[in-house]
Amino acid sequence: MASCMTPDATAADKIRCDACPVMCYIKPGAAGACDRYANHDGQLVRVDPHVVLERTVSHGGRLVPFQAGGDWDGKIVHEQDVFVTAIGAGTTYPDYKPAPFIVSSEIDGVDMVTVVTEGIFSYCGVKVKIDTDRFLGPETATVRVQGEAVGHVTTGEYGSQMLSLGGVHHLTGGSKKEGRVTCDALMDLSNCKPVELTIDGGATVVVQAGYPPIVNGAAEERMRVGCGSATIGMFAKQWHGKVDEVVVVDDHITGVLSEHQAGKVLDIADTGIKMKGRRSTPGRYFQVAEPGTGWGGTQISDPLTILGPFDPKVAKPGTTLLMVSTTGEHAAYYELDEGLRPVEKTMPADLRFSVERIQENCEPALCTVLFMGGAGGSLRAGVTDNPVRLTRSVKDALTRVTSGGAPVYVWPGGGITFMVDVTRLPAGAFGYVPTPALVAPIEFTMRLSDYAALGGHMDHVRPLASLKTDEARLVTAPRPKAGERS
Repeated sequence: MASCMTPDATAADKIRCDACPVMCYIKPGAAGACDRYANHDGQLVRVDPHVVLERTVSHGGRLVPFQAGGDWDGKIVHEQDVFVTAIGAGTTYPDYKPAPFIVSSEIDGVDMVTVVTEGIFSYCGVKVKIDTDRFLGPETATVRVQGEAVGHVTTGEYGSQMLSLGGVHHLTGGSKKEGRVTCDALMDLSNCKPVELTIDGGATVVVQAGYPPIVNGAAEERMRVGCGSATIGMFAKQWHGKVDEVVVVDDHITGVLSEHQAGKVLDIADTGIKMKGRRSTPGRYFQVAEPGTGWGGTQISDPLTILGPFDPKVAKPGTTLLMVSTTGEHAAYYELDEGLRPVEKTMPADLRFSVERIQENCEPALCTVLFMGGAGGSLRAGVTDNPVRLTRSVKDALTRVTSGGAPVYVWPGGGITFMVDVTRLPAGAFGYVPTPALVAPIEFTMRLSDYAALGGHMDHVRPLASLKTDEARLVTAPRPKAGERS
């Protein structure tokens, strides 16, 4: 356990925690409402150890050349390969207090400082990317957990459905239960735990960062190789001479080989096929069916329903037709009978091979969770007594922002709004306080001279070597890779 700030004295045997606005009174041997701070023999302590990362090759660190600079000194961990994270460090509440750890070190001969704190984020959420063609719900539809609204469906991207969850309005703007459920869902998703989401007018999906989504009880295996038109362009040469017509069914852009530019370049003859939906450019059709969880992200289970009658002036009996989805999950082979009606036949081996090639080129379906938050007053004031200087330093690339040691993307514009892939943080990096708000680690690293120039808390700087083993825990193992769901 890592010791923390001196709590306010209270009556009898309780102490008052001042790590967040809740200000819990904590009995001896008990923890506060957040389960992060506890009363240990009358002292307020941070329950989780402070995490320090060892920069190993598995974390993307550099290799130390064998016997570089002389004989090995016997040390397993070199100081420049150790990074102090904010996990378990504690908060700066109230805002004016310096960050819990302001640690100096020398890296490649340059004096550096890393300022770490666990931020209390009322303004935060997660962006979820779900690799699937299946229809999860209409855009802007409400996403729920345990019946409570926690976010909404946003614009779909190539082969993936996107959700925006959390945010201050769900955390604080609704009922107490809505805020609590939203906070729990955000923390579980950020800690790579599975969360079941239901979407108004759509599907039920289990999301866990780094794992395949489970849509309506069925685990997804792959995301699509491309839209229907792109699939035609990619595989047209493999179909040439083996089948007369190919239709790649897609909720967004369905492709037709004989009409597509790829087919024209290969001199594939017209087949007289007629498609339902709205024709865009040659060989590309929109809105051939309603979205759903069937073929190509549509609601159909019979692909022939998107075809009209074949043109008798062009079509011929015996014309062969392959219909396939953008993932290769669905495929069927047909031949036109004397009445120019498609009749399903056993698929030839060479066409089955092409369907398998589509499947091979589909990447595994995974869920991606990005935590997103804004570094507000408590974070910036914990670094410097003039917070706007920190913002400017980040924008000028003088200060590097990380979260639990993981790289972040800082949005352009005002403030320090960042996103981080939660799978790149050590396990259990996110917590909560029952205001409700999430607690997330954030670190600011810069030259020591730049830290002094921006008005940093120089009298609180401590050397890396001063971190004691009973204060910190060295972590070397990255997150487990995708596999069995936890």
